[in-house]
Amino acid sequence: MSATSPPLPPAADVHASEAVSIAAEKRWAWIVGAIIALIVVMMVFTGLHWAAMPPSRVETVNVRTLHLQGEFVEGNLGTALEADGKVVTRLVAQQYSFVPPCIVVPADTPVTFRGTATDTIHGFVVGRTNANTMLVPGFVATFTTRFSKLGEQLMPCHEYCGTGHEAMWARVQVVPVQEFLAKARGGQRVSCAGR
Repeated sequence: MSATSPPLPPAADVHASEAVSIAAEKRWAWIVGAIIALIVVMMVFTGLHWAAMPPSRVETVNVRTLHLQGEFVEGNLGTALEADGKVVTRLVAQQYSFVPPCIVVPADTPVTFRGTATDTIHGFVVGRTNANTMLVPGFVATFTTRFSKLGEQLMPCHEYCGTGHEAMWARVQVVPVQEFLAKARGGQRVSCAGR
């Protein structure tokens, strides 16, 4: 008896299986290419759509006349008790400071922050609270928060704004509600900047 090796498949069968695998690879390449193209088209469409139609509630201000007229003139900055009973803090960020540099807010009361920037993108976070926003020139950033812990907290700029960025910070003083109401009588702006 002689040892025989198993018969080799015909050459046509080897080429047929190779053709099937190449066709499957091409099919997957087209599918992956189509998915990537779809994602790119969606990103371009979304970018153009948002650029042409910004989200609702976008408030704009003219940074050239910001300090001369409107809501953000210097005499209107700080915290005030509005006619409707809401507590509103208005502030402006500029290189390398916040105006006012010290803000007084009442404890355990909803406080609405309204702010903008005059020159470049700035941002702030108040201590260890959820008060955190970006201030973009020409746009008004608005959010409402509460401060439960009495005392003073730092409010640094968290967006790099130039060589003086590390020195850009303000203070937020959280005072008892009655103390705040006593300071805010008659629509007066409350700030601790003069101390």
